[in-house]
Amino acid sequence: MADIPLTRGQFLLPFVSILDDIGAPTETLLERSRLPSSLAEKSDLYLPLLPALRFVDNARRSQGIEDFGFLAAQRLHFSHLREKTRALIAHSPTLLVALRHACHWASREDTILSMWIEHDADHVRVCSRLAGTRGQLHLRYAQWIQNIFSIYIVRQFAGPDWMPTAIAFESSYAPSPATRSSWPNVQFLSEQNAAWISVPITLLGLPNRSIASVLPPQDHDGNASAYDIIGLLKLMLPAYLEQGTTALADVAEIAGVTTRTLQRRLARAGLTYSDVLDTVRYEHASRLLRDSDCKIIDVAFSSGYTDPAHFSRAFRRMTGVTPRQFREQSRLG
Repeated sequence: MADIPLTRGQFLLPFVSILDDIGAPTETLLERSRLPSSLAEKSDLYLPLLPALRFVDNARRSQGIEDFGFLAAQRLHFSHLREKTRALIAHSPTLLVALRHACHWASREDTILSMWIEHDADHVRVCSRLAGTRGQLHLRYAQWIQNIFSIYIVRQFAGPDWMPTAIAFESSYAPSPATRSSWPNVQFLSEQNAAWISVPITLLGLPNRSIASVLPPQDHDGNASAYDIIGLLKLMLPAYLEQGTTALADVAEIAGVTTRTLQRRLARAGLTYSDVLDTVRYEHASRLLRDSDCKIIDVAFSSGYTDPAHFSRAFRRMTGVTPRQFREQSRLG
C-alpha cells in the first residue's frame, strides 16, 4: 500500500461542479479539508485520497445532498480518464483486452486502486478495491466513481445505452429512490468483498465501436507520435501475416526504423510490439470467422499462426471464447 494514497483531481471535479451549481461555499469546504481551493486548475494533478473523501462527505452533510456519489458519477465522462488509459482502450481490439488494460493501469488513477476480472457463470465481474481502506467511512463515493468508469469502458464496445445487470458496493450503501428510478433494471448490492459491475461473457469479444477521444503527444524528436506508429503498423502488418514476416526486427527494417525506436514509440503508448501484432492477428481472424466459411485451421494459418492450437488459445485470450464459439455467436447476431 502506498504511504500516502493519492487520487487524480479530475475525480473531484463533478462533486465541485454540483456544489458550485447550488451556490455552496466550495472553496471554503475545500480549504477545510486541506485541499487546493483552485481545484479546476489542478485537476490533472494528484491529491491525497482520504482528505478528498472527507471533503465530499462534509459537503454532502452540510449541503444536504442526497446520493452525492451517484449525482457526481452522472457528471463524469470517459475523457476524465488518463490520456494513456483512453488511448489503450481505443486501440484495444476487444472489450476483454480493454478491461485488462484498465486493470493493469488502475493504480495510475488512484495509487491504491486495484482492478481485476472474476468469472461467475455466464457473466464476469469487473471488480475494484482501494487497498487498506476496508471498513472506512465514505467509501461509497469512491466506489460510485470506480464502478461508473468500468461501465463507461464497456460502453465503448457495447454502446452508450448499455447498463449492467448488477452494481455492487463494499460499503453498506442503499441508493435513493431517485437513483433506482434512473437505473430501473439494475440490481444494487451492498457489503460485498469489492465494488463490481456484472458483464455478460458474450460481450467480451465485442470490437471497439467508438474510438476514445485522444490527443496523441508528439515524440521529442518531432516525428510521428507513438499512437501514429500504432496506426501505421496496423495498416502494414496484415500484408505480412500469411507469409510470416512479422518478427520485430523484420518489421522495423521494413518500416525503415531501428528496432529500439519502434519499441520506444510503442512503449510511450503503454504497448509492446506483441500487443499490436496480437491485435492485428485478431482483427484479421475475426473478420474471416464472421464473413467467410474458411475452415478454422485456414483462418489460423492466414492470421500468421503455425499452430492451430496456439491460435485458439490466443483468440480465447482476446475474446473469452474459442474461434468456433465466436463464429457461432457472430452468426446468431
